[in-house]
Amino acid sequence: MTATIPTVADAYAACEQITRTEAKNFYYGIRLLPPDKRSALCALYALARRIDDIGDGALAPAAKTEALALLRKSLDDPGGQDDPVLVAVAETARRYPVPMPAFGELIDGVQMDVDGTGYADFAHLTTYCRCVAGSVGRLCLSVFGTGSDPRAPLFADQLGIALQQTNILRDIREDLGDGRVYLPRDELDRFGVRLEFDATGALSDPDGRLAALVRTAAERAENWYCLGLRLLPELDSRSAACCAAMAGIYRQLNSRIRANPAAVYDRRLSLSGWEKARVASSALLRSSATLAGVR
Repeated sequence: MTATIPTVADAYAACEQITRTEAKNFYYGIRLLPPDKRSALCALYALARRIDDIGDGALAPAAKTEALALLRKSLDDPGGQDDPVLVAVAETARRYPVPMPAFGELIDGVQMDVDGTGYADFAHLTTYCRCVAGSVGRLCLSVFGTGSDPRAPLFADQLGIALQQTNILRDIREDLGDGRVYLPRDELDRFGVRLEFDATGALSDPDGRLAALVRTAAERAENWYCLGLRLLPELDSRSAACCAAMAGIYRQLNSRIRANPAAVYDRRLSLSGWEKARVASSALLRSSATLAGVR
């Protein structure tokens, strides 16, 4: 039996459902966009999520590598698939200048996770962050649209790298439990940190050295936020609000980690629903005020 290719409307609806369900932080920003851009960004998110889920799933490493390779191949002709996510991505690429090779970069980054890659120094870690998060920033930018500054893709890349650094700091404990360490080896050595659990299952830090390392890393991430947020003036009001909301949630998490590194030792730190909504509302109000000022 020949599979039926879903309609574009059905494909976009499926992607929006995935995003609403799975994008616990990003959807607070995405929903600030007008319908056409919201649908397009949901399509890009749904595919990025699928790539991430392969890396985080229960398959054996060889099976994950095979699944990533098959998905990479399917991107050669996404419009010819019967998969709603790929159909929606193909339509989005028709409507917007989507840099499809960025999905390949994301696959490269997830493959690094599958391979259990460690990171000798921050430059090496930055390469990983650029693959798994900078790529997503550039994909989003293709939907947002930009002004005249040719550095806009660089700013989007830097903002993605900032967000990924916060992710890494928030998830040190969870990642260690999965056998993954993203903190650079040279920094662990310099601070005299040996990542391990204490008797309660929390991260062990008897002398505060891990806290010092985490605080320093969070301060560095804040610098990357400052670099990446130069993107906002290049975006229209609603796109700027979306971007500011998504970045604002992670930046606030980063600030909390910097103020209290031990907060990530025994749990996965997150903002409450009302805190995320407040960040999104503030971003929309600021963007609206900026637009009114320009007028």
